[in-house]
Amino acid sequence: MAKIKAFRAVRPAKGLEAEIASLPYDVYSRAEACEAIKGRDKAFLRIDRAETFFDDSVDTYDDRVYDKANEVYRGMLGSGDFVQDEHEYYYIYELTMDQRSQTGIVACASIDDYLNNVIKKHENTRADKEADRIRHVDALNAQTGPIFLAYRADEVINGIVDKTKSSPAVNDFVSEDGIRHRVWIIKAPDDILAISKAFAGMDSIYIADGHHRCASAVRVGLMRREEHKDFTGEEEFNYFLSVLFPDEQLMIMDYNRVIKDLNGHSINEILEYLKGLGELKVQGDNAYRPVHKGQISVYAEGTWYSLDLDKRFLIDDPVAGLDVSVLQDNVLKPLFGIDDPKTDKRIDFVGGIRGLKELERRCGLDCKIAFAMYPTSIGELFAVADAGLLMPPKSTWFEPKLRSGLFIHDIS
Repeated sequence: MAKIKAFRAVRPAKGLEAEIASLPYDVYSRAEACEAIKGRDKAFLRIDRAETFFDDSVDTYDDRVYDKANEVYRGMLGSGDFVQDEHEYYYIYELTMDQRSQTGIVACASIDDYLNNVIKKHENTRADKEADRIRHVDALNAQTGPIFLAYRADEVINGIVDKTKSSPAVNDFVSEDGIRHRVWIIKAPDDILAISKAFAGMDSIYIADGHHRCASAVRVGLMRREEHKDFTGEEEFNYFLSVLFPDEQLMIMDYNRVIKDLNGHSINEILEYLKGLGELKVQGDNAYRPVHKGQISVYAEGTWYSLDLDKRFLIDDPVAGLDVSVLQDNVLKPLFGIDDPKTDKRIDFVGGIRGLKELERRCGLDCKIAFAMYPTSIGELFAVADAGLLMPPKSTWFEPKLRSGLFIHDIS
């Protein structure tokens, strides 16, 4: 059973939501973060990436960076830019992109559920990437980046969400990228109890995005337990900030591959090889997007192709049956010599939000061939996590991204 709880969120003061809300810290390079905060004196990115206050002589992970993050955060709290709710509530967070909406419950999830695999993972994490957020959470005494969780849709939760959304939102703004963000607060004690009970009846909840942020929040919670030997398990550091979305509302976008060299092969040789994997058709010079599982698009020398994989590749294995796995195991490794896509510098990954034109651009700039994938489904993600397995690198791209700074969980 999953333990999901209401909490006293720290939130932007009324009217400051659009100024404060920022994309996640990890979508930016340092230079991009410095550019993004220009003219935005209240942007939460200044706290998430406090190295932007320093010149390049100060390392991104210098102690002064984390001290500065805490200083700016505490300053905004003290000035009233942020306020903390007096009571524990659940919150509703709706994001609308291209006229399509997804609505999640903002809440706190249990670090014990993470440790006991009630909250299931599908990616490994790296200690070096965890270390940064561990220090950030520890310095601020707060979790600032919500974890994107998914669950199998529940009628009780859906009913409460629909009822609450029939009232005006407490926050409603459009961010600079055109995404509309709306927030409601679930205050009724009966509704809060009903939501908690609904989640308690679930055997599994899944990390959709944010594995490193989640692992870091859990690590800080364990550190606090070491510091407080008499902990009860109910202290705020035993929980981490999350937004939980029902599976029926989630859309995973494609995550595409571009290759920088042909490993000594000609394009004609590569096309002949691909014909041995299925039916290869010329689609012309107009970008062609895969239309079903088991179909991969190929772009090379100005021409698009579709590859419909043979049935022998359409297997039930939760990992080996993924289209990205079929491509890696049968094309990228044997043909291009890319054994480890996580470390090989000859492959790059392009999120579906950037469109197929980005694949064409890259092939005209620094790459030789591109592969466009049919998106991994949320059901496939659940199947991998349920089997206790890991997805290949760069298998899923979720949009729209949850904003940081709209909800903060104080763990002090």
